Amino acid sequence: MSGGEQKPERYYVGVDVGTGSVRAALVDQSGVLLAFADQPIKKWEPQFNHHEQSSEDIWAACCVVTKKVVQGIDLNQIRGLGFDATCSLVVLDKQFRPLPVNHEEDSHRNVIMWLDHRAVSQVNRINETKHSVLQYVGGVMSVEMQAPKLLWLKENLRETCWDKAGHFFDLPDFLSWKATGVTARITSWSKMVVEVSIIKSTVHVAGRRKWEWCIQRLCLTLESLCSLVCKWTYSAERGWDDSFWKMIGLEDFVADNYSKIGNQVLPPGASLGNGLTPEAARDLGLLPGIAVAASLIDAHAGGLGVIGADVKGHGLVCEGQPVTSRLAVICGTSSCHMGISKDPIFVPGVWGPYFSAMVPGFWLNEGGQSVTGKLIDHMVEGHAAFPELQVKATARCQSVYAYLNSHLDLIKKAQPVGFLTVDLHVWPDFHGNRSPLADLTLKGMVTGLKLSQDLDDLAILYLATVQAIALGTRFIIEAMEAAGHSISTLFLCGGLSKNPLFVQMHADITGMPVVLSQEVESVLVGAAILGACASGDFASVQEAMAKMSKVGKVVFPRLQDKKYYDKKYQVFLKLVEHQKEYLAIMNDN
Repeated sequence: MSGGEQKPERYYVGVDVGTGSVRAALVDQSGVLLAFADQPIKKWEPQFNHHEQSSEDIWAACCVVTKKVVQGIDLNQIRGLGFDATCSLVVLDKQFRPLPVNHEEDSHRNVIMWLDHRAVSQVNRINETKHSVLQYVGGVMSVEMQAPKLLWLKENLRETCWDKAGHFFDLPDFLSWKATGVTARITSWSKMVVEVSIIKSTVHVAGRRKWEWCIQRLCLTLESLCSLVCKWTYSAERGWDDSFWKMIGLEDFVADNYSKIGNQVLPPGASLGNGLTPEAARDLGLLPGIAVAASLIDAHAGGLGVIGADVKGHGLVCEGQPVTSRLAVICGTSSCHMGISKDPIFVPGVWGPYFSAMVPGFWLNEGGQSVTGKLIDHMVEGHAAFPELQVKATARCQSVYAYLNSHLDLIKKAQPVGFLTVDLHVWPDFHGNRSPLADLTLKGMVTGLKLSQDLDDLAILYLATVQAIALGTRFIIEAMEAAGHSISTLFLCGGLSKNPLFVQMHADITGMPVVLSQEVESVLVGAAILGACASGDFASVQEAMAKMSKVGKVVFPRLQDKKYYDKKYQVFLKLVEHQKEYLAIMNDN
């Protein structure tokens, strides 16, 4: 901020834990980022498809970045703190010490990451039960959810981990617990807490203090409704389904009244306990007692940060439509497609419907692609011309992707850049399909390769991969619309939304305008919105979304290219059809 500007009176801190780094931002009441910091976090891959992290390392990184963004700020002006994180599984013992989630018995590595696929056998058995809770995850549970990971721990690390475990946290909830220290559980109050907490999301601020007093007197553990509903099969309406956990072999949780998971929930943005503890305040460089919000999964925070923006004056069809016409696409290491509805919509192969898991009072459907940013990196970095690309990009002081985008413009000649892939096609499920096929056995495919491996070939392969991801988004949208959603506009955020080629391909291939936020770091804005709501400065999440989310740029589709992309989409669908045919041939006895 320049010296002549008057500082806003109230600030909020948003902390986002991604796959490879922790980021924090200081945000004002209008949603403007005033300070930003990031810190890498460690990852381990002891064997293929096993991905682990350390909760101690993650919390330490949270403290580093938070201290950085509040430097020079009057701490009394910071009103609220919100966390979001990947939906990774944190395991602690009864004294809240880390437990190993690996055969090496390294307790420092106590987090099974969201993208970990070790529990394939377990998730297949869970899906074979066809239990009724599966209808709320698109009909088929993902290996990336928590139930299969828990079952894997029980079956593979019984003595070193499972029997010693006292607490299983979704990573966003672990961070909220570290900040507030609220630990006691009173299971007999479960139904009351669920019902009142949902009602609370619509209550005016004036009534909020009395509710918080009740929570403090009862000394409950408050979990985020978002995590428990989206990754643990919890229902905001019905609570836990005992029969599911018994059927899959995790009856331990039922016998223990789910105390190891936690069954007292609050909707996103609700205030937790007495706020920031003195110990956590020292760690984070903040004042004790600052409001701490019930957390969100990182993709959901991104959705919160973009989907409610005021679009007046931008020529968008969604201006005259309800917010349910918008699809938030959070695209980074993976991509998540967040659509909301007033009534529950069941979409085969798409997670949900989840009630109040992102925007209180709305049902959420979540489509996704398991790897997007990671896939682009994989394709580019594995190409023979990558060293040449690095040298040339460095010489121009550009990222490799900025260089590739400019190189594509050079070789396209008179045709639109997207037409360079007329005979090169990619199926992007190198890590299985999350939506809408929900088939983790699917593999990646490339057709149209040549013997040459020069920089032109690398650039075109990169383009085809970006197009494949956009075609996957179109595939998900069509499945959601077939089930009852009506989507007219995409709202993109996350790291890949900074890539203009990625954004334009999503507009061209879906035929929908793409809205980019004024603040690129929309996930951090979403986390700050949580803190703002917890502070009581806004009457509802919806009000905070409308005031703190702003449109930055709108990218419209080039409708003259529609015929070409319709053909690409036909080929895209043929690829997976053929892959299944090949599998049937090879499995034929």
